[in-house]
Amino acid sequence: MKNFALLLGVSLLSAVFAISGYRYLEEPEKVIIREPLPARLANFNAEPSVTSQLQSRLSTSPTNFTSAAEAVTPAVVNIRSSSSTDFDIWGGYGGSSGSGVIVSSDGYIVTNNHVIEDSKKIEVTLSDNRQREATIIGTDDNTDLALIKIKAEDLPYLAFGNSDSIRVGEWVLAVGNPFNLESTVTAGIVSAKGRSIDILEGEYKIESFIQTDAAVNPGNSGGALVNTRGELIGINTAIITRSGRYEGYSFAIPANLAAKVISDLRDFGIVQRGILGVGIDEVTDEKAQELGLETVEGVLISRITPGSGADDAGLRRDDVIVSVNGAPTRAIPELQEQVALYRPGNRVEVEYIRDGRKQMTSVLLKNKSNTTSLSGQREDEAILRDIGFELRNLSDREMRKTNVSGGVLVVSVFRGSKIESTNMDPDFIITKVNDVKVSTVEEVIRELKRTKGKVMLEGVYENYPGEYYYAFFMNE
Repeated sequence: MKNFALLLGVSLLSAVFAISGYRYLEEPEKVIIREPLPARLANFNAEPSVTSQLQSRLSTSPTNFTSAAEAVTPAVVNIRSSSSTDFDIWGGYGGSSGSGVIVSSDGYIVTNNHVIEDSKKIEVTLSDNRQREATIIGTDDNTDLALIKIKAEDLPYLAFGNSDSIRVGEWVLAVGNPFNLESTVTAGIVSAKGRSIDILEGEYKIESFIQTDAAVNPGNSGGALVNTRGELIGINTAIITRSGRYEGYSFAIPANLAAKVISDLRDFGIVQRGILGVGIDEVTDEKAQELGLETVEGVLISRITPGSGADDAGLRRDDVIVSVNGAPTRAIPELQEQVALYRPGNRVEVEYIRDGRKQMTSVLLKNKSNTTSLSGQREDEAILRDIGFELRNLSDREMRKTNVSGGVLVVSVFRGSKIESTNMDPDFIITKVNDVKVSTVEEVIRELKRTKGKVMLEGVYENYPGEYYYAFFMNE
């Protein structure tokens, strides 16, 4: 009997050590919060303008959460997105659910793109249980934001706070619809700013999340992160978890960035993204010593795009950017967030370190095509997105270097797209579309619009001899 008790005790102790070791060694899983159906669902503010609201001020007032919660909950809605307009055999829709934030009295609502992605029907449930069907105004994969609209008047809405002014340790509230519950409020503090958790894809992805320990669970995606004044300072988006449920780490898109993105989506249907025109890397301890930096901070320029705003402003490889318009850029996410607040044609003041000395320069931001024009054609952008690549015009210097009289550079290729299936690589220079010479992005789009069926792209790579050909079908 004693031997049996001893054996039982050893077995239990071994099991405890095994479980503890597994939890310690296992890598945490990064999760964009999604909630499949059929679970029942749980400027930009034009009044006043976002610009007037994003003033420099303290973000948090004394920690009485009741007034903030009362002000916020009526402006947070439940969103059910369905991929089909028909009921399935279980009596529900196939799709996802989440939350949204009303940002104007006439029915504009901001949410996460992954909440309404691939949807054919979007149903919004207001805090008073009224239901309205919503239409998509625009989406942005690079920030995981979407703007939708319902037909309504005199709705309660949230004012934008200044997410740049929040500080680590401040109290915040997360408001959403987790686990099919009606509007739910949880409290926590700001744990960190400028976090990147590598959940978004694409060359122009922007991850500069506000990290909090406010409880966020499936169904909270697209909900509000607010300060104790009841001002919107973030859009709850993701968690890091092993179990798929909240474990103390939640992440929100900063309100300043969200305000700019949804303003563009409302005005243009697409985001007008200003670009410095640089390749960037983090500053390592080794690189800091090599460049004579006092601290291991800043963003290292690894490459300059010819003809870009950075090129025109005199920035060079191995310069270290330390601020944009006075906002510190200690790491890549902070730089990406600050630049993303501006459109092509805007100027930003860039502070950088070269040869151990701080210097300033004014950079004119350009678009992906290396011009300052705004993109106004949703159809044109959609054609390139559906095919699966991003393009820009070649600079004169690039044309001389590659010995081509004209062409269009492939900036990036989207995963799972028609272009990826051709095995085309980024940096391919398109010189002809269906045997017609092209020198600008607009000319490529024009030829694609004319084509029904097979498309043949002809071009070259800078570092590889000969011509290359890639074919796909427009109507597949």
